[in-house]
This record gives sequence, C-alpha cells and structure tokens, in this order.
Amino acid sequence: MAEYKLLLPSMGEGVMEATIISWLFNEGDSVKEDDSVVEIATDKVDSDVPTPVSGKIVKILKQKDEVAKVGEAIAILEIEGEGGNTASEEIKTETPAAAPDAETLKTIEEPLKVAASTEFSGDLYLSPLVKSIAQQENISETELKTIKGSGLEGRITKEDILAYVKNRGNQPVQQAAPVQTASAPQPVATSSPAATITAAAGDEIIPMDRMRKIIAENMVKAKQIAPHVTSFIETDVTNVVKWRNKNKSLFEKREGEKLTFMPIFVKAVVKAIQDFPMINVSISGENIIKKKNINIGMATALPDGNLIVPVIKNADQLSLSGLAKAINDLAYRARNKKLRPEDTQGATYTISNVGSFGNLMGTPIIPQPQVAILAIGAIVKKPAVLETPDGDVIAIRNLMFMSHSYDHRVVDGSLGGMMLKHVHDYLENWDLNTEI
Repeated sequence: MAEYKLLLPSMGEGVMEATIISWLFNEGDSVKEDDSVVEIATDKVDSDVPTPVSGKIVKILKQKDEVAKVGEAIAILEIEGEGGNTASEEIKTETPAAAPDAETLKTIEEPLKVAASTEFSGDLYLSPLVKSIAQQENISETELKTIKGSGLEGRITKEDILAYVKNRGNQPVQQAAPVQTASAPQPVATSSPAATITAAAGDEIIPMDRMRKIIAENMVKAKQIAPHVTSFIETDVTNVVKWRNKNKSLFEKREGEKLTFMPIFVKAVVKAIQDFPMINVSISGENIIKKKNINIGMATALPDGNLIVPVIKNADQLSLSGLAKAINDLAYRARNKKLRPEDTQGATYTISNVGSFGNLMGTPIIPQPQVAILAIGAIVKKPAVLETPDGDVIAIRNLMFMSHSYDHRVVDGSLGGMMLKHVHDYLENWDLNTEI
C-alpha cells in the first residue's frame, strides 16, 4: 500500500486559499476516483473537491473552518501500490499545477492589482482581503513590510494581518511618509468604522454568513472606488415578447431547455459592447486596460437570499441557442451550489435582471474591476403613442426600463448613454424572423 497526499487544487486566477466547510467522508472511509470528498469556500464561490484517486482516508489534515492554501495537503489517502513514498511522489508529479511556482504566483496575483485599490505602491503582493483589512485598520505600507508573511513566497495571509492587528497596540506604529505628485493626488480616506448598534429587547440578532460578509465588503469597496453615474431609458420590447412567445415551445421541445428573455438581453448587450468597446475596460492606476474578450456577468439570486455572479465566457462567440444553454446551466448550478471557482471569474460587464423581482428599475453597483453594469426592469403592458403613416395612435405595448450605471472616471455621460441607447435600439428593433 502507498500514501497519497490530497492537495488543495488550483481554483482559478486570484484564488490562493480556501476554508474547509465540511468533510463528506470520515477517516477510515473508502473513496472512489472523482468522489467529492470535501466542501470548501473561497472568497468567490463554494465548491467541492474531488479525489483524483481511489483509496481510504487515513488522516484528515485540515479540519472544518480551517484555512488551506493552494497546493497544501488537506488529507492523506491509502492507495494501492508499493513503496509508499514512491507512489506518492509519482502522483504528485502528475499534478504540478497544485503547487504554483514563483513565476506562476506572479501571474496569478497580477490581476489583483487591477481590481484592488491603488493606495499601495505594488511592491508587496497583497490579496484583496488582506489589502481591505489593511485599509480598514489604517495600516501603512511601511508597517506591512514589517509583517513576516507565512504564505507562499512569504506573502502576508489573512491570519498574519489579523494577528498583527491584535498585537498592534503593543508595537510602535510606523507611518509612511506622504508622497506628493503633481499628476497623481493621493486618495483621501473617507470611510469610518460602522457604529455599533445596541439591540433592543425582542430584537433578533442574525450573524452574517460568510457570503454575506463578502458581498458587504465588495459592495462598500466598489462604491468607494468608482464614482457612479446612472442613465435610464424606457424600451418597447413588444417584438421581443412576440418572438419569444413564438419560439419558446419549439425551443424547449428541440433542446430540452427553457427559453427566457435573458439570452436576448445578453445578445443586445454584446452587440452594443462591440459598438462601444471602451465600455469593456478596467482601470489599473493611470492606465486603461481594454479587454479583448466579452465575458458577461449575470447577477443571480440564491435561495438563501445571497447573490452570486456567474460569468458567460466569450459571450460574443455564442449563438442565441448557445447563450440560452449557457445561462440556464449557470443559473441551475448557482442555485444548487455546483459552480466552480472559475465560473465566477473574469467578467468584463454585468447584467442584473431586477425585473425578475417585479421591480421597474434599479441603480446597480458596478462590480470591480468592471466599469459598467446594466439593470433590466420588469416588462409591463402600457398604453404608448406609436407613429404611423396615418398619424399617431395609442396602442398597448410591452415596455421596460433599463438603467445603466458606469464609472465616471473613464466612462462619460456620452459613452454611457450611447451604449445604453444602442441596447435599446437592438431590443426595440428585434427581428421577428430571428432564428434560434
């Protein structure tokens, strides 16, 4: 028999660690190849870790609520074979991606610099969570350089910075010298710790779960980073409604999939992004990164009341049928906690369908590091004025509001408004003969 170390696998760009939620097997249990053995949580998504080999779990190395780093052993399995160390080494050789080298780590961490606040020079590699804690606690870059990191390549982990904060009062605080430049004024800290509210008699105290804490942190950060501007438009989607009513039964019989309005909305947004590619960008310091791929985030409400944003990768390369299948698949897996970490990464533009809750419109918050987001309201029948060759008439039409929030650092009113108008035009002039 031989030992095999089950390592925490690479979980996509920017994900360096995960928290153990629960083990699905106990020590002494036998598992088969591809069995999900443990549930984990990252700052992006919850998922399962399958075992690449069959064997018996002889030792669990990371218990519930403990944090494991990518490439770290979380359990030891006993597998068929001879020369225990040899077998383990051979299997580990087949999975080199589990332990990223310094160059790979640099590649993984680089995009985080784009997404995070630019209050630090970049000499230190800091995860968004660590950087957020440093900002909240007013820890200067000079102080950060004094913290000995326990992560890969000596990087500072969440545990390192929390331990530093706990013992900070017993240490001399070093303040970084202010840096003044003519072209890059330093950001002014405007946030303050939230006031502690005392619960009254009869009030119920509900602790935030892990995902709600992440959502809260991300929303505050997004509002602090980007100056939001929102434009609104009302769109006649009567043709879209007629086309869907005509095709939904046929599509479901042919594909075994439901045809919702979302693929049509995504198609219109993709075409508008192609018209205005400067809406498909991110900001890195004083540089604008123009994205090659069009990856559409799709805000999805979960049964527990939380929110997650799975991503339709390369949406511009999918047909309406392909978009429908991708959307249905992501929505199903999101609601059943079957998303993979990579399913929530890489969005370049996001759509939020507030109309699914019966809302007419909303003012969505831009998810970082994107620069725009579209909210789609409920489709409502209303009387509307139509221009005809014989004069204006009043008719019952299907109308819908859309609201477009954009980052005024790089998206001015003209660009944000014209992009929204193009989405409006594509939907309002939808061809009833469009093939699905």
